[in-house]
Amino acid sequence: MTGIRLTAPAPGWSIDADVVVVGSGVAGLTTALRCAAAGLATVVVTKARLDAGSTRWAQGGIAAALGEGDTPEQHLADTLVAGVGLCDESAVRALVTDGPGAVRRLMETGARFDTADDGSVALTREGGHHRRRIVHAGGDATGAEVSRALVEAVRAAALHTIENALVLDLLTDAEGRTAGVTLHVMGEGQHDGVGAVNAPAVVLATGGMGQVFSATTNPSVSTADGVALALRAGAEVSDLEFVQFHPTVLFLGAGSEGQQPLVSEAVRGEGAHLVDASGTRFMAGQHELAELAPRDIVAKGITRQMQLKGTDHMYLDGRHFGAEMWEQRFPTILAACRSHGIDPVTEPIPVAPAAHYASGGVRTDLRGRTTVPGLYACGEVACTGVHGANRLASNSLLEGLVFAERIAAGIVADRPRSGAAAGPAGTPVPLQAPETRLAVQRAMSRGAGVLRSAESLAAAADELEELHLATREAGAAETKPAVPGVEAWEATNLLLVARVLVAAARAREETRGCHWREDRPERDDADWRRHLVVRLAPEDGLVLRRTDTEAFGPVDAPGAADCAATSTTHPTPEEP
Repeated sequence: MTGIRLTAPAPGWSIDADVVVVGSGVAGLTTALRCAAAGLATVVVTKARLDAGSTRWAQGGIAAALGEGDTPEQHLADTLVAGVGLCDESAVRALVTDGPGAVRRLMETGARFDTADDGSVALTREGGHHRRRIVHAGGDATGAEVSRALVEAVRAAALHTIENALVLDLLTDAEGRTAGVTLHVMGEGQHDGVGAVNAPAVVLATGGMGQVFSATTNPSVSTADGVALALRAGAEVSDLEFVQFHPTVLFLGAGSEGQQPLVSEAVRGEGAHLVDASGTRFMAGQHELAELAPRDIVAKGITRQMQLKGTDHMYLDGRHFGAEMWEQRFPTILAACRSHGIDPVTEPIPVAPAAHYASGGVRTDLRGRTTVPGLYACGEVACTGVHGANRLASNSLLEGLVFAERIAAGIVADRPRSGAAAGPAGTPVPLQAPETRLAVQRAMSRGAGVLRSAESLAAAADELEELHLATREAGAAETKPAVPGVEAWEATNLLLVARVLVAAARAREETRGCHWREDRPERDDADWRRHLVVRLAPEDGLVLRRTDTEAFGPVDAPGAADCAATSTTHPTPEEP
């Protein structure tokens, strides 16, 4: 254990369960439904409403080898290429092999996907895929349909749900096993204030951490709460440096911050072109798939062209689609663009990259188990080894489906048991003031965005460390600390995860996938075809190590020797 936890009131109420699932996206609700169907007392905790997580914002679809002539082996090959040598092949094989069945079971749950004229499921193509294998719903509203179907199934099954609740810290028993979570209900749930759910199995399905950056496609609730909880509980995280920046996010003007509208990769999959202000295509010749290259390639291509032209955005031209196709295939994107004064039917869409997806997260095995007994992670909060250095388009919802089923099967088989909860372990840390959130986001966007270098990352690390130390020094000087509350807890979580992300990005001295180091532009397989694993040491120090190969190995393995332990995010000369 790390010896630290969030400053929060003691739980004033508690409920008991066999399993508590934190998060209500595709990963969380699928896990909860499977556990409940097996007779386990299951509680779902979600930060907002059941349907308000990241899943509902997914536009493109779900990748699976469902089409004629397509095979899991072909899907595996495309995923390995996109992951740039860092995918754990056993995890990818599990994904692509289990994927078609998982999608069919989702359809049996009630999800309705778009169909072709012959009644078969309609398939489209996205970046990095050599075949049409993306199922979609409502044209470009796949996530909303998946969320609808799963929420309806949860309500029909009468699962115990706690909405508007921010998870705080892990509860453990006397032997250090998981015994539940503490959480704060934000006024509209069935409990008030801080409480606890006592359960021997905790599944983190809290989604992404896009709010660590100024501009992101993630909703405002994506504040890295699950990764931060896992770190404080002593779990290992991996690959946090690999943040995928979606190439085509609607550009709303210089300085725009917060959640930005996504322009799905499926628009390029249907034939839209990336062009500069003069209408000239610039991806042709840069990659065999041009605009449909893996996302890191396209994001780099757009960023390079912006630098060349001295501008802060490029354009996506789909005018040749015509009004009917826009209205039928991409109604959500069309409405979003028009709400901002842009009509894709008659003009190109201004776009720029923005933080989109965390390929890294809490390190798990093929059954979703973390390095803390009884703690599981699934979906974007997890790092299963599937995505490597760059997630292949539309593999995210599939990963949530496949590994949710694997986690549920494992919990049902193991029937984990724990002793009485001993409470959140350790000393409460001083909380960050709510305004720290904005400072973290700006530091990260400046220093750890699409373009990174030793200089930019060092500047970001210095800014983050100043925020971190100022809070500690203020606490020592008996200055009035930030008041416990949602905004302070979120800011504290964001700062912790930002520090870890920057430490990993500084240590990885190469360019690979969506980690682009301008000062280290080449991929280095000899030294860096392996994962960086980070854990939180006592008193907030960071311990980094490298794996021996691109494979993850079992979560209970001791792994390679620690490269370095430090109380700050500054790498030492001994670090890799």
